[in-house]
Amino acid sequence: MKAQALIDGASYGPEALHAICQAFDEAWADIAGHFAGDPLSEEKARLSLAEAILSVATETSRDVQVLKHAGLQVMALNYRSQSLGGSQGRKLTCRDW
Repeated sequence: MKAQALIDGASYGPEALHAICQAFDEAWADIAGHFAGDPLSEEKARLSLAEAILSVATETSRDVQVLKHAGLQVMALNYRSQSLGGSQGRKLTCRDW
């Protein structure tokens, strides 16, 4: 998947990369239901989440929960300006997650 390739291709040390991957997996588990049944929206959402988490990650990132929450916040802020095209066409916010 493109999201995993984006994370795997990032230049971080092994500990930071482990935390980033775990944060992505946990965050995706929390929001995946919002995109179920629409493979295109699901892939866009996964890519958006990966980009959001990478945007807040640093080489010293080790706290999975901080990365997860910060990534979800960035993703929610992005939803305010654009929707990933959910079937209802409504924009999601942090309250939806």
